[in-house]
Amino acid sequence: MRICFVGDVVSNPGLRVVKRLLPEIKRNYNVDVIILNGENSCYGLGISSRIADELLAIGVDVITLGNHSFSNKDFQRSCVKYDQVIRPANIECWPGNDYYVVEKNGFKLGVINLLGQVDISPAGDNPFKKADELVHKLKSEHKVNGIFLDMHCEATSEKQAIGFYLDGKVSAVCGTHTHVQTADDRILPNGTAFITDVGMCGVADSIIGMDIDTSLRRFVSKLPAKFEPAEGEAFLNAVLIDINDNGLCSSIRRLFEYE
Repeated sequence: MRICFVGDVVSNPGLRVVKRLLPEIKRNYNVDVIILNGENSCYGLGISSRIADELLAIGVDVITLGNHSFSNKDFQRSCVKYDQVIRPANIECWPGNDYYVVEKNGFKLGVINLLGQVDISPAGDNPFKKADELVHKLKSEHKVNGIFLDMHCEATSEKQAIGFYLDGKVSAVCGTHTHVQTADDRILPNGTAFITDVGMCGVADSIIGMDIDTSLRRFVSKLPAKFEPAEGEAFLNAVLIDINDNGLCSSIRRLFEYE
């Protein structure tokens, strides 16, 4: 099975580049399953029902979220109707789904989304324990062939820690949240694909997808200012992951494409 995992989609430019490039990527790279992080897709903060519908309509199989899962109040009410949209499972008081199982060509893939504990708000409950619980449930109850984890963290060390913790137990651990694609894509010693951060889909000349001037004012003056999404030419960050029948990874590679 070949998975394409798309990094955090940031506002309208991120949506635009995904809509333009993702169908072509799916076709050119013979992708079986598309997973996408959509927690910043609605004007840079949260997701909406309209955006979820648009992403699913272009062939996205699963949408993962993060600490901004419910920043858009519309989605607090409507999330329960979307089986294919999953929020971090280690905030159990949140509405929505802990996981989703995709089946393609006889291969069952369980998809999990977890939230980090370090320097992120709100912080998730212990993701290591929740990962153990969900991995056991997916394998014993759903008989999945493989498991994919979107680990949404601020701390790169926490992403790497859970990667090694789950090495050999899941097919892939891919980090999101920091919006900058890291160059450490690799297969861990026991066969799990790993990358610290997949990156983002958004404006190239920006500060993690946000307007440069607004972001600089916050850093330089230390005064509060509302973040504004950037406008301009956008790029798409993703990874391609191949999973064997034994549920472990045979290859992982980064994608970085401009619109």
